[in-house]
Amino acid sequence: MLHRLLYQFPTFIQRLYRGVVWRGDTSHKCVYLTFDDGPKPEVTGPLLDILDRYKVKATFFWVGENVWRYPEMAREVVRRGHVVGNHTFNHLPGMKNRRMLYCDNVYLSEDMMQHTLGPEWHSLHLFRPPYGRMRQRQKRILKKDFTIVLWDLITHDYNPKYTCEQILAITKRYVRNGSVIVFHDSLKAKKNVLSAAPMVIEYLQKEGYEFRTLDSVLMNNE
Repeated sequence: MLHRLLYQFPTFIQRLYRGVVWRGDTSHKCVYLTFDDGPKPEVTGPLLDILDRYKVKATFFWVGENVWRYPEMAREVVRRGHVVGNHTFNHLPGMKNRRMLYCDNVYLSEDMMQHTLGPEWHSLHLFRPPYGRMRQRQKRILKKDFTIVLWDLITHDYNPKYTCEQILAITKRYVRNGSVIVFHDSLKAKKNVLSAAPMVIEYLQKEGYEFRTLDSVLMNNE
């Protein structure tokens, strides 16, 4: 059980933290690829080419400060048909910051992304808290305006102790219908994600999984 918790929270634990999205459509063989912490041109650019090669669309949860630094890269992701969500402006940890400071940081990121990404981007008000943790009072405030998304499977691609083969093995063991899978388009994850993402995508396509973006989760909840 403890080993599993490194990669996937069991369903009964997910139910304890209500009001957030952990998995997508569990009735179909589908998965949701997500990438956190970008955009970073050195990583996000090659990732876009990988996703194009396999005809896969993904959901990116971005730090607002990075969108501000790399606006053309951010707009290119939107132009290629991917979904973009909010990951705070400064990758702020909810557990270490006061309620309103944290929430204001999220709204700042949302406003800045709307301004930077322009009319081609229609915000879906998706939010993923950095590190997957936030205070209950922060969650209650943000739920008024955002769909909060966590994950069903995290690959640990940011950890240099993991190899691409280990990341693939983790995916094979824990993927299931509706899995929201976390990778990162960050410099820390560059080596692993650019090598492991194609391996994971090829495996999932071979196994018959459909790739969806998280806007479909919102539509199913309407």
